[in-house]
Amino acid sequence: MKILSGKELSALVKEELKTKVAEYKEEFDRAPCLAVILVGEDPASLTYVTNKRKSCAEVGMAHKDYTLPTDTGEEELLDLIDDLNNDEEVDGILVQLPLPEQIDERKVTCAISPAKDVDGLSNENLGRCLSGDRGLVPCTPKGVLRLLDHYKIKTAGKKVAIVGRSNIVGKPLAALLMRKGRDATVTVCHSKTRGLRKILLDSDIIIMDTGVPGLLKRNMVSEGCVVIDVGISRVPDASKKSGYRIVGDVDYDAVAPKCSAITPVPGGVGPMTIAMLLENTLQSAVDRYV
Repeated sequence: MKILSGKELSALVKEELKTKVAEYKEEFDRAPCLAVILVGEDPASLTYVTNKRKSCAEVGMAHKDYTLPTDTGEEELLDLIDDLNNDEEVDGILVQLPLPEQIDERKVTCAISPAKDVDGLSNENLGRCLSGDRGLVPCTPKGVLRLLDHYKIKTAGKKVAIVGRSNIVGKPLAALLMRKGRDATVTVCHSKTRGLRKILLDSDIIIMDTGVPGLLKRNMVSEGCVVIDVGISRVPDASKKSGYRIVGDVDYDAVAPKCSAITPVPGGVGPMTIAMLLENTLQSAVDRYV
């Protein structure tokens, strides 16, 4: 059984980016810059933003933080995004999700200039993802594909089941896997899917993205299956200093022995998402001069 370590691969990606960023700075006399907007004080979101800031520093990128109170209005946030869209010092803009209920997430996401939408979630970039045109690819799906490529896991002719239909992961990942060159046969499952276990047992690759801890059980996976766990949840654990532990959508200890390859949680897809965010930011910076 092979462990698909996003932690190890992301370190390799960052080393490559470090060199490319240095070359960019030498040519253009400035570092690529990522602007991150956080609304509220959600602990998980704060952790993500901290990790993104640290990763930017690791590869030599500039980073701008904007932390807004939980009661921030939608118009105030949209005004900030407009300012950043027009800021020549900023190459990439990311609004940390989820947002407070008074703010329309899709409206905010689509207000980001497609050229600076390094999360790849605007309607234009999602459309390019579907059509196969060049654009900024959503970070988590891009990270999943990079893991599969690095560990030489073929998708051509394979049956792939994606459990989860979000705009962030499920939908764009399905589109990417169906592209010519990937050539997977994709089934997208969700909470209304009938016969889920049968579908999963018939799949060569299973990708979980539900946020339901331990949803994928041993009896839902065939021998030799590849399992990618995108889910991440906090569950109570009195033995931990924090009072909780991080788990995925997969009952890892039970499922892993049946797999030919599997991602751990943490240390699997998560680090790759941040690495792809940095890669997209560099792409956005380079594209400004093309």
